Amino acid sequence: MARRKRKYAVPGVEQEMQTFKANVMQREGYAVDPNRPDDVKYEVAKELGVPLQSGENGGLTTESVGHVGGKIGGSMVREMIRLAQEQLATREQR
Repeated sequence: MARRKRKYAVPGVEQEMQTFKANVMQREGYAVDPNRPDDVKYEVAKELGVPLQSGENGGLTTESVGHVGGKIGGSMVREMIRLAQEQLATREQR
């Protein structure tokens, strides 16, 4: 089954989100190619013991693949929350 194209709530932010992912995962200690930030999933998968490979991965369970996506997405959400809190604190100081 082909993967659906990701849709963002704000049009035109695709490249910025990829850059954000690369920056977050680099801070987490992963080697990220800024031109291919989605490839960090293979490094995360290896760390978690999930045999994720480029191409067909039909033999993997949803749970194991979810661990990989959760680690990446969770890191991104934590950073977004930190940035929002920082922005709110700055706004309150004015």
